Amino acid sequence: MKTLIAAALMTTALVSQAYADAPMTEFRIGVLGGENAQDRVNENQCLVDAVQKALGVPVKLYTPADYDGVIQGLLGGTIDFANLGASGYAKAFVTDPNSVEPLAVTANPDGSYVYYSIGFVRKDSGIKSLDDAKGKTLNFGDPNSTSGYLIPNIELTQKLGDLTKYFSKVAFSGGHEQTIVAVNNKSVDVGVSWADGQGKWEDGYNNGAFRKAADAGLVDMNNLVEIWRSKPIPNGPWVFRKVLPQDAKDKVLAILEGMNKTDPKCLYNIAGGDSAGIVPITADYYDSIVAVRRAQSN
Repeated sequence: MKTLIAAALMTTALVSQAYADAPMTEFRIGVLGGENAQDRVNENQCLVDAVQKALGVPVKLYTPADYDGVIQGLLGGTIDFANLGASGYAKAFVTDPNSVEPLAVTANPDGSYVYYSIGFVRKDSGIKSLDDAKGKTLNFGDPNSTSGYLIPNIELTQKLGDLTKYFSKVAFSGGHEQTIVAVNNKSVDVGVSWADGQGKWEDGYNNGAFRKAADAGLVDMNNLVEIWRSKPIPNGPWVFRKVLPQDAKDKVLAILEGMNKTDPKCLYNIAGGDSAGIVPITADYYDSIVAVRRAQSN
C-alpha cells in the first residue's frame, strides 16, 4: 500500500511539473458570485486587459453564479487565478492542499489586512440591536462566504444560541449584493455583509459590499444601519493554482502590486473601493480560518 501511495504521489508531482513547464495557451480568471454577472465583467475587464498584455495569451473571465463555482474551478483546473474569501481559500486548501497558493492580499487604506462581517437592518425597521431582532428574518449570503456565513454563523450562534429558533426564518440570499438589496427592499429584516469597517457608513465604508452597492446606486446607505459587527476577519487572498508556471505568477503579481500607481481606477474596481493597494501575503495568515473549515469538514 505504501508503495502504491508513493507511486501516486510521484505521478502527481511529475504531472504538475510537466504542466508548469508547458507553455501557457490561455489564462483563466474566476470572479466570485454574489453580484450581477455583467457588473463583475465590467469591473474586472481592466485586469483582464493588463494580464493579457503581460502574458501574451488570451485571458478569459469566468463569473459563476456562486462562490463554489470558482472554488471548484480552481480545484478542477478550469480556473487559474481568483480573489477568494478566506473561507473559500480554506475550503480549497482543506480539499486539496496542493491546489492553490495565496500570494497577495488587498490592504485597507490604513494598511491593515482585516475586515468585518456587518449585521444590518433598515433604519426604519424599529430594530436597533440583536435583542430587537429576535423573531425577525435573517439572510446569510453564500455558504462558502467568510463574512456572509462562516464567521457570522459561528459568532451569532455563540451569542444567541440556535439561530433557527432565535429568528423566525434563516435563509441564504445567494450573495452579498442580494442580501443588501433584500434588506433595503424590506423583503428580509436582518442581513450580514462585509466591509473594512473604516471610513463613513453613508459611503458604505472604505471598501466592501456596501461600498459597491452604494456606488452602483442600489442603495442609499442612509436608509440602513449597522447593529452588529464580528471580530476582525483576515482579508481574502488572491490565489493562483500551484501548478502554474512561476513566470506567469510573477507577471500577474507585478500587475497587482503595481496597480495603485499604474491604474488606480482598476484597483478601486477590483478591490471594491478604496485601498492601500495589493501586497504580498503568505499562507500562514489564513491558518485560523483553515482550522475552522477543517473542523467543520470532520
